[in-house]
Amino acid sequence: MGQKTHPIGFRLGGVQDWRAHWFANKASDYRRLTEEDQEIRSLIRIRYAESGAISRVEIERGAQDLVVTIYTARPGIIIGRGGTRVDELRADLEKLTEKRARLNIQEIRQPELDATLVGESIAEQLERRVAYRRAVRLAMQRTMQSGALGIKVVVAGRLGGAEIARTDKQKEGRTPLHTLRAQIDFAVSEAKTTFGVIGIKVWIYTGDMIPSAENLRARSMARLSLGESQEGQGQASGERGGNRGSSSSRGGGGNGSSGSRASGSEG
Repeated sequence: MGQKTHPIGFRLGGVQDWRAHWFANKASDYRRLTEEDQEIRSLIRIRYAESGAISRVEIERGAQDLVVTIYTARPGIIIGRGGTRVDELRADLEKLTEKRARLNIQEIRQPELDATLVGESIAEQLERRVAYRRAVRLAMQRTMQSGALGIKVVVAGRLGGAEIARTDKQKEGRTPLHTLRAQIDFAVSEAKTTFGVIGIKVWIYTGDMIPSAENLRARSMARLSLGESQEGQGQASGERGGNRGSSSSRGGGGNGSSGSRASGSEG
C-alpha cells in the first residue's frame, strides 16, 4: 500500500497539514474554489518557473480576503527589487479571485531537505546532460549531510538517451512509507530533455512525529502566530511606504483567526 498511496495524502490530518485552509458550504463552491486554487498555483509556478525555487503554495481563505503563502529557497527573486514583483503578483491574484489578496513569502533555509527542490535540482542537471547516476548520487549525499534520516530517488524514462525507457532506483538510509508517524516529504518532477521526458520521484524521511492532540494544537498555534506576525510586518512596512508616498505589500501576512472551519484541497 505504501507504493500505491501518495505519502502526503496518506498522512493528512496526522503528521501532515493541508495545503489549503478553507471551508465550502456547497458542492458547487467546493468545485469552484478547488479550480481557483489550481489556477493560483499555476499562475505562481509559471511566473517563477525559471529561478523561483518554489517548494509549495499554501492558500487560506477568509470571508473577504485571500492569504497566499509561498515557500521558496530564493525569497529575493519572488519579492523583486523594492517589492515590485510581489506587488504585480498580488494585483494579478486579486484580478483572478476578485478578492483582497495578501502574500506571505517564507524562506526555506534547508532546500536539501525539501523533496520538491531536490527533484527540481536533479531535473535541471538532467536537462544539462549530466549523467543521471552522478546527479542523483550527489543530491542524495547533500540531503543526508543536511540531517535527513533517509532518501529514495526513482528516475524513469530514456535514461542517458537510451532507445528504450527504463527505471532506476537509488536509496540511502530508511524511508518507512507504512509508518504513519513518519514525516515523509514526497515530490514528482520532470526533466524535459531532447530525447523525451524523464520522471523523477523523491522521498525524504526527516523523523517521526506522534500525532497527539498536543502536537496538532501546537502546529495550529504556530500557523496562527505566523500569520499574525506577518500581518504585523505588513502593517509596519505599509506605514513606512506611506511615509515615502507609496504603500508596500511586501509582508502582508495572513489572518490566522479567519473564523472559517479548517478544511482543504490538496494541490
